[in-house]
Amino acid sequence: MKFAVLSIALLASALQVSDAAAEAVWITNVKLVSPEQLDRIEPGSVLVRDGRIAAVHRGPEARMPAGARRVDGKGYYLTPGLIDSHVHLHAVPGMSIEQAKEEPQLAESYQRQLPRSFLYYGYTTVVDLAVADEKVIERFRAAPLHPEVIHCGQPLPIANGYPMSFISRASRFALFPIYVVDPARPTPIPPGDRPEDHTPQAGVARVKAAGASCVKTHFERGFGAERNLPVWSPELFAEVRAAASANRLALVTHANSFEGQRFAVDGGADVLAHGMWHWGALKAGAELPGEIRQLLDRIVARKTGYQPTMRVLVGLDAYFDKGYLRHPGVRKVVPKALADWYETPGGKWFGKELAEGASDEEMLESGKEPLRRLRQVVAYLAARDANILFATDTPSSPSYGNLPGLNGYLEMQHLVEAGLTPSQVLRAATINNARAFGIQDRVGTIETGKRANLLLLKESPLASVKAWDSIVTLWVGGRQVDREQLAAGAP
Repeated sequence: MKFAVLSIALLASALQVSDAAAEAVWITNVKLVSPEQLDRIEPGSVLVRDGRIAAVHRGPEARMPAGARRVDGKGYYLTPGLIDSHVHLHAVPGMSIEQAKEEPQLAESYQRQLPRSFLYYGYTTVVDLAVADEKVIERFRAAPLHPEVIHCGQPLPIANGYPMSFISRASRFALFPIYVVDPARPTPIPPGDRPEDHTPQAGVARVKAAGASCVKTHFERGFGAERNLPVWSPELFAEVRAAASANRLALVTHANSFEGQRFAVDGGADVLAHGMWHWGALKAGAELPGEIRQLLDRIVARKTGYQPTMRVLVGLDAYFDKGYLRHPGVRKVVPKALADWYETPGGKWFGKELAEGASDEEMLESGKEPLRRLRQVVAYLAARDANILFATDTPSSPSYGNLPGLNGYLEMQHLVEAGLTPSQVLRAATINNARAFGIQDRVGTIETGKRANLLLLKESPLASVKAWDSIVTLWVGGRQVDREQLAAGAP
């Protein structure tokens, strides 16, 4: 009997969502802010029908189509929904794998809130760059209201290289089954696994078969106890590049060093996942070293997608910045019980591991130099209008400093502080991301035929990125929702 009642409730909920998306809505008395026409910020109206943008009218209010429901935008700003092109949906920020198992109710409450948290700050599309569990993606998509998800499938690491090297040998090949064997550098693999089944071509084919839009690789020699790890050879990477092109997949490369980014650019990567904060032997100074400038000029000329992911560095400071957990956005995006847990000794575990006995002041000081290097790189690229892609790597580590949605809002502020204009941030989070991941035909702008992912803001996002915290209403695939209904704890 309980099952029958639950089934009826779920069916009713699904029908309500469907009906809301199918309804014709005339959004009028708004200022249209679409990234392909930032020179035309003007009054207008948008017709939404069957979950898509059916018409865009620019100019004074036109006659409302028959049968449509009128929504008065009160002169506010209408933008396309935002895209965060670097997230990891499986992890719970601030919790180790063991803690998530020990506190299943906290972990489950976070996962239920997760889609709403991205939407709360306007992210109607997310890109999961490394799928650890396909069931997580399925559950995310099953939520009554959620961002669209595209993904890179499981990552393609070099056997026993990064990131699988940080997992025990007993478990790493199960967690990273689509690894690649370098025939020039033999390394132990599980008995029964055949090297010929672990070529770049085989790996990319498996990623494609999983419904991915991109394939993720890594160039990382490691750190801490795991260093001097095997990395791609140019010859092997060229095979990945060819296979990705043949399968029409964007090639994404994790690289946060000068060496790694030079390798990825030489190899023709489409997207660099992370900014360059490791410069190797090159000295930091008031000016960028010539070798870095030359590489960045190539990135600009080739229009390589560049994800600064500044919150990867700044998010670690959350444990040493006493004001972070008091940010009003924290309790908007995580359930109260989890936010309260962050304040407990158990919730502080990762900060203790990072500090290793150092004071809060010492830890905050230690992070300044990598951040300064990254800001120089971002400023150089911004001044040349590079193809910057908005991305957060949420969560980039077991830090509660990288919370969904809020992390993106804070990333925007760091990007502006580093030299981007608000209009560059808008393009990075909409049209640039859409083009980089091959979804420009359905999202990224306010144009007829595209998915009706729209945001109504009180303030202009071209004046300040803080306007993204003034969202009043969202349309997600044509379904209208007030922002505050998405906050953690809301009905």
